[in-house]
This record gives sequence, C-alpha cells and structure tokens, in this order.
Amino acid sequence: VGEARDGLEAVQRVIELRPSLVITDLNMPRMNGIEALREIKAILPNTRIVVLTAQNTEEHIFACLQAGADGYVLKDADSSELLLAIESALKGQRFLSPAVAERVVQSYLNGGHHGSLGTSWNTLTRRERETLKLIAEGYKNREIGSLLSISPKTVEKHRENLMKKLD
Repeated sequence: VGEARDGLEAVQRVIELRPSLVITDLNMPRMNGIEALREIKAILPNTRIVVLTAQNTEEHIFACLQAGADGYVLKDADSSELLLAIESALKGQRFLSPAVAERVVQSYLNGGHHGSLGTSWNTLTRRERETLKLIAEGYKNREIGSLLSISPKTVEKHRENLMKKLD
C-alpha cells in the first residue's frame, strides 16, 4: 500500500511498489492524473487504475478512458460503487459510474466526436445496446440481469464487450 502527494510521486511510488491497483484523482500538483495514468500504463500496463474524481466532463472521461483507465468513479458516489469499480478492475473489466455512463451515452446521442465512439456504436449487438441503456439509467448488474432475463455474469461480459467496443 502506498500514498502520494502529487502525480510525479504517484508514478515513482507505482514503479517502486508495483501495485496491482491504483486509485487516483485527476487534480494533482506537478503532474495531473491523466498524465500520471498514461505514465503508469506505459511502464506497468497490467496495473489496474481506477479514477476517483469530481470531474464529470466529457473531456476528462474520454481522456482517462483513452489513457487506459480501468474505472471512473465520481467522488459523490456511494462507497459500494467504488468497491464495485475496484472489484471490476481487478477482474480485468472496466467500470463507469452510472452518471459517467450517462455522459458517455449522451455524448454519443448528441453526435460527440470523441475517439471512435460514433463508429463503434454500429458494432454493438442489440443486447449490448439494451445493457448500455440500463447501465446509463443506473441499474446494477444483478438488476440488469433480472430485467433482461440473463445472469449477472452475462451482464458483466456485456459490460466488458461495451468497454472494448466503445474504447
């Protein structure tokens, strides 16, 4: 377990400690969280990184996802949401807070131009689109499974596919 006061120190501590998981904010002195995330992923690509931040802008969300974030959780979220993000990241899955997922969906619906989101939408299956809609509405895996008559494990797989397809 380690702690850092700023982005540069965070990168140094990760190199030194080689953790399996990093939880980081975006607003840090000397090196911001997105730059630190890129550095960490370049040095230790298997280290999972969950961003815990108050930033809910499209620019921050997409920059973190493109830099390799495994999770994006808002600071005002319940602790259970952070725990779910950590568990998902450690399983090799990505996690977005429901409010963040809503932002991603709205960006797409409004013709957002972030990465390949628009063209990737066409690769989603009907079931993946249904799952994404329910995620954006704030439903948890178990609830989504119940609504779609599928297992929570299948929902997890759909989430994983969505994160890959939507980059």
